[in-house]
Amino acid sequence: MNKDFIDKNYTKYNDTAELLKVLSHPIRLCIVRGLIDKGKCNVSYMQNCLEIPQSTLSQHLQKLRMTGIIQGNRNGLEINYTVCNETVIKLINVLFE
Repeated sequence: MNKDFIDKNYTKYNDTAELLKVLSHPIRLCIVRGLIDKGKCNVSYMQNCLEIPQSTLSQHLQKLRMTGIIQGNRNGLEINYTVCNETVIKLINVLFE
């Protein structure tokens, strides 16, 4: 058996592993899928759809923002979120074909 089959430099997979960890929560997965389907969305709309407290939603949005999966664009007092990571869009589309 070829011992070089597995790449020993697993540290280069850290970013991908972190991305998958963040997406592994059902609420965050739901948020990302919803944003992809809808295009963009504000916090009030998401909170009404998900029926979760605003503080809980904010924590999930923060994790998605910190990982570079979503971005928020301010429009007056409202912030509309969109998915900005093409890899995540492709992954979600494959998972939910």
